[in-house]
Amino acid sequence: MTLRLLAPIALSLCLAACGGTPPPIEAPVPSGPAEEEIQVGPLTAHVRMLSHDLFEGRAPATRGGDLAAEYLATQLAVLGVEPAGDEGTYFQQVPIIESLVDRSFTMSVPGASYRYSTDVVAFSGVEDARVHVQGEVVFVGHGVVAPEENWNDYAGVDVKGKWVLIMVNDPPATAEEPDLFGGKALTYYGRWTYKYEEAARQGAAGAILIHTDESATYPWQVVQSSWSGAQFSVPPAPGAPALRIKAWMSDAAAIDLVKRAGRDLNALRAAAVQRGFTPVRLGMPVAATLTQRTSRKTSPNVIGRVRGVNEAQAVVFTSHYDHFGMRPAAPGAPAGTDTIYNGAYDNASGVAGLLQIASAMVRATERPARSMYFVFTTAEEAGLLGAEYWAAHPSLPMDQVVANINVDGLNYLGPTRDLTLLGAGRSSLGPMAEALAAERERVIGADQHPERGYFFRSDHFPLAKAGVPALSISEPREFLGPNAEALRERQQAYNTTHYHQPSDEYDPSWDFSGGVNDLRFLAQLAWRIAALPDVPTYNDGDQFAQVRRQP
Repeated sequence: MTLRLLAPIALSLCLAACGGTPPPIEAPVPSGPAEEEIQVGPLTAHVRMLSHDLFEGRAPATRGGDLAAEYLATQLAVLGVEPAGDEGTYFQQVPIIESLVDRSFTMSVPGASYRYSTDVVAFSGVEDARVHVQGEVVFVGHGVVAPEENWNDYAGVDVKGKWVLIMVNDPPATAEEPDLFGGKALTYYGRWTYKYEEAARQGAAGAILIHTDESATYPWQVVQSSWSGAQFSVPPAPGAPALRIKAWMSDAAAIDLVKRAGRDLNALRAAAVQRGFTPVRLGMPVAATLTQRTSRKTSPNVIGRVRGVNEAQAVVFTSHYDHFGMRPAAPGAPAGTDTIYNGAYDNASGVAGLLQIASAMVRATERPARSMYFVFTTAEEAGLLGAEYWAAHPSLPMDQVVANINVDGLNYLGPTRDLTLLGAGRSSLGPMAEALAAERERVIGADQHPERGYFFRSDHFPLAKAGVPALSISEPREFLGPNAEALRERQQAYNTTHYHQPSDEYDPSWDFSGGVNDLRFLAQLAWRIAALPDVPTYNDGDQFAQVRRQP
């Protein structure tokens, strides 16, 4: 029993013993989540603990990742959130393949070779200990096949057994077609995951993505840190197409590779942004050998439930607890280089936030109208693997999940007027969020970086694909106070300096007061969504609108 509950009991016993008059009965507490449970102190404590070196960066299927999962399960139990995983536990075991690529990886063309990490990183879609690919390379522009846009970058060429060289991002909109591929907003066709998926469907043996800071929206060092060390994937379905080698190449190395084939990469890229582009066979072989150690493991999603009046339906919160673990320092790095990827902002902060919202739901004076599920996912950094698995094996039928709220990073810089919710413009959840924001003298802000495609990059996306109206909190902009501009600059610096780096560590100077405001908002929004007489829906014309509609 908490001190908050013990205090009035102790007071009543004292008054009875002393013959005093008990205080008047207070008015009933209004229905809703116990927002006062969401506080800076416990939130900060969870962030500090989850991002501690003791958790070793929380990589899936590692000691640190398992410790983080146990910590979350323990915290849910302490709060009184009941287990909703497998066999009465808090855990849903996700099967994954762990692969560790040897740094001896080589990629070569006649007259040149490209160095691992410096020029290229690679991993594999198969489990063979040694993977070799040798074949002609074909430049396929953006590598997109989109019939609804009348766009096919593979038209007229057979890439079976060959390499494909691919640009990152969508084909850009033009003055004649300003809404082509979502205009400035990145679509799923622009995501690296789609590029590899389509290349595999086309029968390619290997795929090379060309990195530029502008197209990827992050520097090469993020590629180096993200794709070195252990990599994770899900076991492929029998007969599913798979790339033998998946590679990222620096822009400078890609320019050199194409030049050795007698071509100009910049000229090819300029041609590839035009409708009607046809793939270009470079007439030059590329050879690569990858050696790896693979093993099949499991890593748990951690799932809890607060029962609603209607237990058959639910609002689902998601937040990933994994990060990149511990990785070897780059060759030549100075002694003592930090090799633990603590993931304090990404995503210890989001996980801590969900624990706080869970506390608010448990301490509410009434049950929510529908149940609340809290799904802490694994292997998000490897391509949303835990969320994809939960969407395929949900804790309740997916058509009974009425909405999803995702927290991938929480504001640690102080109070803001705005609150950005990715996906708000896609569904009936948007007007609800705007109304609640107005009540609290706040506004729902626009996505600051639509070109980064954040809506397709976190754990709400697998649920959105299943037709669940989804929101994901993102970066605010309208900081309050005299140092607002400095806070905006600090926020922008995260992407270039700390994103997916060991430097994403807890900082005692962080101010979670703005994050607390956001969490209280999300808790109240979820409560109101749960109380709706009808379920939320995607707007007419949205790409996810047809999933739940009857033919």
